[in-house]
Amino acid sequence: MVKYFCNNTDIRSTWDYVVSAFWQRYPNPFSTHVLTEDVVYREVTSNNRLLSRRLLTKTNRLPRWADRFFPSGISRCVYIIEDSIVNPVDRKLTTYTWNLNHTTLMSVEERCVFQDSTDEPDTTLLKREAWISSGIFGFSRPIQEFGLSRYKSNQVKAMKGLEYALSNLRGDTAPWLLSDTVKDASGKAKEAAKNLASAAAPPKTQQFI
Repeated sequence: MVKYFCNNTDIRSTWDYVVSAFWQRYPNPFSTHVLTEDVVYREVTSNNRLLSRRLLTKTNRLPRWADRFFPSGISRCVYIIEDSIVNPVDRKLTTYTWNLNHTTLMSVEERCVFQDSTDEPDTTLLKREAWISSGIFGFSRPIQEFGLSRYKSNQVKAMKGLEYALSNLRGDTAPWLLSDTVKDASGKAKEAAKNLASAAAPPKTQQFI
């Protein structure tokens, strides 16, 4: 069983600006968990598409229950591969990301498509999809629920980070329109963590007098 997430967003900015902001979105105050980003491959194809592969290092504070599944001495950093295709003819940016390590605990695959809108001027359409799975026997479902809640929280922060990069490119003040949404999504992630901690806790020994 895999948890699936899909979200569509209208970004009130031209596609050219959005693509430029995409490459300049780190660092930003909403993505402090992103530690490094490195381009490991880049190519312009014969049909003028830009192919890129980047390696990102991220960290996220783990809930207490996760220590049960993490042997001591294992790095808590997550290494992410991000592949992207920029198609200037169709005015489309497509990205694919997935984690390289800790995949038994949780695997998150994401696809984003930034498409120039043909109906609304100065608007870019973003379709974001994610697939979340876990290989921990007996706990996969609650871990996936937690992963989905945290993903929703992080993707809202990612949008705020993109808005921040866009505001820097335009030289204006970044709109903080998603602050309430971030708080709500973070609350849901914390609630899912509590439920998972309860599920992972060993049962109390029943005493008989």
